[in-house]
Amino acid sequence: MSWLKKWEPENLQFWKEEGSGRAWGTLSVTTFSLIASFATWFVMSAVVVRLPAIGFKFDTMQLFWLAAMPGLAGGSMRLVHAFLIPIYGTRMTVTVATFIKLFPMIWLGFAVQNPQTPYLHFLIISFLCGFGGGDFSSYMPSSSLFFPKRLQGTAMGLQAGIGNFGVSLVQFVTPWIIGFSIIGAAGAPQLFTKADKVFAVKITKEAGVVKDVVVKGDLASAITVVKNEAGAVQDVVIAETDATKGMKTEVKKNEAGVVTDLTVKKIIKKDIWLQNAAFWYLPWLFIAFIICWVYLRSVPMKKLSVGTLIKNMTDNKHGYFMTWTYIMTFGSFSGFSAAFPLMIKTIYGNIPGMDAALAPDPLKYAFLGPLIGSSIRFLGGPLSDKWGGSIFTQLSGAGLIAGCLALIFGGYLTPTSLDQFPMFLYIMLWIFLMAGIGNFATFRQYPIIYAYNSRMGAQSLGWTGAWAAYGPFVFSSLIGGSITNYGSAIPFFYGAAAFYLIGSIINWVYYTKPGAERGDWGVGKTWWDRISESERKRYISENP
Repeated sequence: MSWLKKWEPENLQFWKEEGSGRAWGTLSVTTFSLIASFATWFVMSAVVVRLPAIGFKFDTMQLFWLAAMPGLAGGSMRLVHAFLIPIYGTRMTVTVATFIKLFPMIWLGFAVQNPQTPYLHFLIISFLCGFGGGDFSSYMPSSSLFFPKRLQGTAMGLQAGIGNFGVSLVQFVTPWIIGFSIIGAAGAPQLFTKADKVFAVKITKEAGVVKDVVVKGDLASAITVVKNEAGAVQDVVIAETDATKGMKTEVKKNEAGVVTDLTVKKIIKKDIWLQNAAFWYLPWLFIAFIICWVYLRSVPMKKLSVGTLIKNMTDNKHGYFMTWTYIMTFGSFSGFSAAFPLMIKTIYGNIPGMDAALAPDPLKYAFLGPLIGSSIRFLGGPLSDKWGGSIFTQLSGAGLIAGCLALIFGGYLTPTSLDQFPMFLYIMLWIFLMAGIGNFATFRQYPIIYAYNSRMGAQSLGWTGAWAAYGPFVFSSLIGGSITNYGSAIPFFYGAAAFYLIGSIINWVYYTKPGAERGDWGVGKTWWDRISESERKRYISENP
């Protein structure tokens, strides 16, 4: 039997004898699957930064679109998943969702091996990867049904926090696992070729010809500039030294043999197995699929029509307010997780006057943000149970605004030196921390807003999660568009700061200030605890 005959988590005796073991066991199994879901959702964000170097001719905006597409699918599929648990239950929904993710990983593993694979194929694969983000709106509502209200902040903070480690996992493991052949993995290696312009070599032109070449640093003694009698540059000779290893010149000359353009580039070549970035999830997903099917059971609940479920979330202001604040928190976490590698590559890999060989490797740092955001999610769950979710959501909004303004006014989005990168990194990690704080806070806060109906509380997590899952799509496309159209990400961060400000005001007025309409100030101090017994009965009767 896949459906439980009895489930009363608020009954202390039932919880002690049967409920606790089943609930924590279910949480463990679904979280194991959820880690793989998040990893497959964000695998494209780690793959795209390597595609140009193995022969794919995609421009900057196309790469940002590939990082964005999983977010489009994730949000859309979460809108679907927000309604599946009441209809199909935990076992069927989570098991099928786990199995489906095998297909985009197989397709991606073969697609990266052929530089002639059409861009459209990658767009479709990226969209399918987003299914791993979509099923989150089934995992969290399911978990909220298995636990009593007093433990929901802890339980869901654990699941979301540990599950979110999948984002860090993909960005941490990918650079390592693509460096060697996995036994039994299909496909040959790809030649990774990186040709970076050497900014330590500067040219000066007059009347369309190169008149001078200035060489700085260690290269000064290794590069010789040959000029003709008229003083025009005729050639550039590079001596073989440790400093010039892998360097070559690209020279353009006119009919008179005079140099009209010159670029010195550093060439790096090595074998990589980019297919490993996708293939290594296959055994994990298959094992998770089997465990979910064998162990999971479903909590019976009243089945409502999709129209009724939508009406529950859209027929009152709190559905809209929660959506806004969850986009502010989880939308920021997921959005920046997807865009962070390309932000590093684009913003700090093209600084005028910088030796491109010194540019930071995006995948060396990108995993840190999701790691911090995920860690605080499960560490902070008990804090929200004790002091309430509202105040932590408020702290999150203020911190996000401060992070955006620091990036803008500190000049870290338009750097002139690589020396600015460490502070850029620290500020971005601060933003991830603040987003993570908001994540654990809302898991406690939203079910409390609907304390009179556990089904609506569970559905609120799926509904708000669906809209926030568009974060990777919205953030990646807007950041890429801002850089492409305006030369920097500054316009995006101005807009983000304004969005966070509005969300913070909403959260303060309705959920945080003393006496707030649906306030949550900790155990025994919620709006539900404050109202009379007769008012509680009225809420319950009006929302069966």
